[in-house]
Amino acid sequence: MKQLNLAILGQGRSGRDIHGLHLKSDTERFKVVAVVDPIPERRERAAREFGCDVFADYRDILGRKDIDLVVNATPSFLHYDITKDLFEHGFNVLTEKPFVPTVEQFDILKSAAEKHGCKMLIFQQSRFAAYFLKVKEIIASGVLGRIAQVSIQFNGYARRWDWQCLLENNGGALANTGPHPLDQALNILDMYDKMPDVFCRMDSLNVFGDAEDYCKLILSYPGKPVIDLEISSADAYPLYTYKLEGSCGSLKGNMSHIDWKYFKPSEAPEQHNVVGAYYTTPEKLPAYCGETLKWYEESWDGDPQAPFIAAVRIYYDQIYRLFTEGVPHEVRPEQVRQQIAVTREAHRQNPGFDHVFKFKK
Repeated sequence: MKQLNLAILGQGRSGRDIHGLHLKSDTERFKVVAVVDPIPERRERAAREFGCDVFADYRDILGRKDIDLVVNATPSFLHYDITKDLFEHGFNVLTEKPFVPTVEQFDILKSAAEKHGCKMLIFQQSRFAAYFLKVKEIIASGVLGRIAQVSIQFNGYARRWDWQCLLENNGGALANTGPHPLDQALNILDMYDKMPDVFCRMDSLNVFGDAEDYCKLILSYPGKPVIDLEISSADAYPLYTYKLEGSCGSLKGNMSHIDWKYFKPSEAPEQHNVVGAYYTTPEKLPAYCGETLKWYEESWDGDPQAPFIAAVRIYYDQIYRLFTEGVPHEVRPEQVRQQIAVTREAHRQNPGFDHVFKFKK
């Protein structure tokens, strides 16, 4: 089996605890040959854990010819400059989310990748989370009928005061947490060549910085379900991750448990709206129309850690097939471009959180 050589830039929450964790268990297909981190303790740990070369500056690997893919897990505000430099030196790059904050930056990076013959990958592992795949499976089955609304909540209660609380660092709820549910929402809409209508309201409640920690995002488009997406750090009573409202039933669930119930139209009583008819009880009292439907109820249970383990493996499965068989990755760059466009429009509608990003073209 061909083994791909990887370099990881960054040994923080993502570089070590997500990418590194997976790559340490997938050594038959991937070998970490270099790790870059400015913090000495992290370099020392990486040298022990991976048995690889370690560097303080990513520019120290630019002359190497033995690296198949560079994982850019540096802080968000470094993604653009470093990814661009890597492309210009001929490296294939997998960049963590949030990829870049503006469509213009995206287009520049895509052009650079194409110019230098590089693969541009963007890490969106939640596309392959078991709970999301189950939601999509239920939608596709048709048992819930036509879906009118998809409600998504990535909520909890927490105060925060790290670098991701600052807009200049591409911080905030929508930029940091948002790429997970927003990627899923746009995948459900499945209209990557069109821009949905966007309505957004943001607020800053429990964050020690100038970024938002509350975001209500509504997406709509003719013929598509309404997406009601909420990301909040001020919700001490989170009710669900997903809720679907359909013509034949509903769904509600979180990352580890989902319930859905539906009726079969073929088994439902035939009804007609009779103009001028009045409904009464057997005692001739006023009444609402009513019927008894035969409901079917189902449930699903999954591993709450799956989004951080199994979904990552699926993402890397597709990386391996891309490099060894030429099979395109399901997370395509143009799909992330739409996500960035939606995010920018959301920030534009909230001037207090609309940061102007400066960058070199």
